[in-house]
Amino acid sequence: MGDKSPIQWTDATWNPSTGCSKVSPGCKNCYAERLSQRLKKMGNPKYKRGFRFTLHNDAIDLPLKWKRPRKIFVNSMSDLFHESMPDTFLEKCFEVMEEADWHVYQILTKRPHRMLMFAKQYGVIRDHIWLGTSVELDMYSPRIEILRQTPAKVKFISFEPLLGPIGKVDLNGISWAIVGGESGPDHRPVRAEWVREIRKQCKRQGVAFFFKQWGGRTAKAGGRILDGREWNEYPERLPGVLELPLLVEAGDTPNRETQDGAP
Repeated sequence: MGDKSPIQWTDATWNPSTGCSKVSPGCKNCYAERLSQRLKKMGNPKYKRGFRFTLHNDAIDLPLKWKRPRKIFVNSMSDLFHESMPDTFLEKCFEVMEEADWHVYQILTKRPHRMLMFAKQYGVIRDHIWLGTSVELDMYSPRIEILRQTPAKVKFISFEPLLGPIGKVDLNGISWAIVGGESGPDHRPVRAEWVREIRKQCKRQGVAFFFKQWGGRTAKAGGRILDGREWNEYPERLPGVLELPLLVEAGDTPNRETQDGAP
């Protein structure tokens, strides 16, 4: 975890905390839990507690050390708005994101209630800090309404792992949708019609659509081609924020800066 992330829609990951707990069906086969247990067995000191929620003070300033702009997925191995996260530590994370403002931060949670409560208390959420929530089944669509109430300029939804049809969804105020199937030894299959249904609604409502993967035993097993092409759309450019590919044409590959591991 860190620079040069294999996750297609980001460049790097930053984990000021690790570990989590299950809140909905999308958590059942959590990749982060499997990886945490493996890293614990390998003797990685950061994961000596396995998947128990753990703060890492020594990791909090990592974005400041990366001088080249990156898209950073915040807490890929945890949930920044986990109920065990202290408000003081959460505030420190946001202070670092504000200071290292040459990056774009992608924060994804299954706990949008706490995210909204914190965002209202914290005040202004800078434009380079994106807030998102996960919706794996139609029954969790109310998370979108909570996300919509946050003061973030860019709000996004991860429909991953997509476990069923989402149905009609109101994407007003949403900038970006990521869709993907589940991966892992016990993965649950995704159907093409579920993905196309979301893509159709994104197009109709002017929302950038990013198809991450079909899933399978491994993340790359099923590839990421949908109807003969890749879908790599990003939200539109924001003034003063790291320039990203803008609504990339289907089938094109975003022009990403080559990462060599150097700051």
